[in-house]
Amino acid sequence: MHAYSPEEIAAVYRAIEERRDMRHFRPDPVEPALLQRLLLAAHHAPSVGYMQPWRFIRVTDAALRGRIQALVEEERSRTAEALGERHDEFMRLKVEGIADCGELLVAALGDKRERHIFGRRTLPEMDLASLSCAIQNLWLAARAEGLGMGWVSLFDPAALAELLNMPAGAKPAAILCLGHVEAFYDRPMLEQEGWARRRPLEELVYENGWEHGAPPEQSE
Repeated sequence: MHAYSPEEIAAVYRAIEERRDMRHFRPDPVEPALLQRLLLAAHHAPSVGYMQPWRFIRVTDAALRGRIQALVEEERSRTAEALGERHDEFMRLKVEGIADCGELLVAALGDKRERHIFGRRTLPEMDLASLSCAIQNLWLAARAEGLGMGWVSLFDPAALAELLNMPAGAKPAAILCLGHVEAFYDRPMLEQEGWARRRPLEELVYENGWEHGAPPEQSE
């Protein structure tokens, strides 16, 4: 009764299946009206207690974009060192498209979040979960519109917050590279590069409790 048409349902599932964490972009600008639609899609995300913790900073200054990329490169090197024997393998991966994408956004958690306790009294991290829903909305809408998006998390949050003059209590959670692409990856890039694989769903769905003896998490 409340379902969409078969064609609309197929489109939703197609966007979910074909969404990719993109690293390769064309420099073409994103049309302002399209960017507004995508941000509005993000703003329609669910949030715990209707707190709407998401904040999006659009980075239009080229020098600032360069400084953000430098922060990512610093953390990239530290991550490579922490990975030990996978250091060289990691350094061969393309982990961001900051210099190339048409739009660069920083998704952040707003300040004064501590006053929101509805749904967060025992799970304060639900503010981040809510922001993640907004990012996923943006991601799926971008894919439907033919744009690629990449989520970059290789940065020191305090350093990025200072660079963006964020108020005390606010916290950056993601650098989002958004823009036109030549093509979408056939499979997730890290799977194509042999870094990890998509685990079978049956390994991750339990019934009536935690199933012991499940395969160990992959080391990354």
